Amino acid sequence: MSQLTVAIGSDHAGFSLKEILRKHLEDRGITVQDVGPFDTCSVDYPVYAKKLCKYVLEEGCPGVLVCGTGIGMSMTANHIPGIRAAVCANSYQARMTRLHNDANVLCLGERVTGPGLAAEILDIFIDTQFEGGRHLRRIELIENND
Repeated sequence: MSQLTVAIGSDHAGFSLKEILRKHLEDRGITVQDVGPFDTCSVDYPVYAKKLCKYVLEEGCPGVLVCGTGIGMSMTANHIPGIRAAVCANSYQARMTRLHNDANVLCLGERVTGPGLAAEILDIFIDTQFEGGRHLRRIELIENND
């Protein structure tokens, strides 16, 4: 079995939580591809959302985006074909977005979710597999631009 890689990125408002989650993933033995930023200087979140999504699509790995609320990152990510990004503020949302929506990018808000809960949400997102079945048809409907 190959080593799991998770891509992670943020803007300045999500930088501190990104760093906590990066270390959390590494402590679990997961390889982390950090797309930046690498300090707290003000940056434009769409730049990092697009960078992360490109990596997720090329490598077929899950991704995590963090900004102040998670909303701006999710809005940007969901404009990219093949990306299904979900803002999750609790464990149930994280589980269901993987089980039923096959989300490939988790979006979190540093200003609305504490680090302990964020790590729990991330673990559930990473560890939960897509159910398939009737949900696959619905994913195909999302992806179909007709």
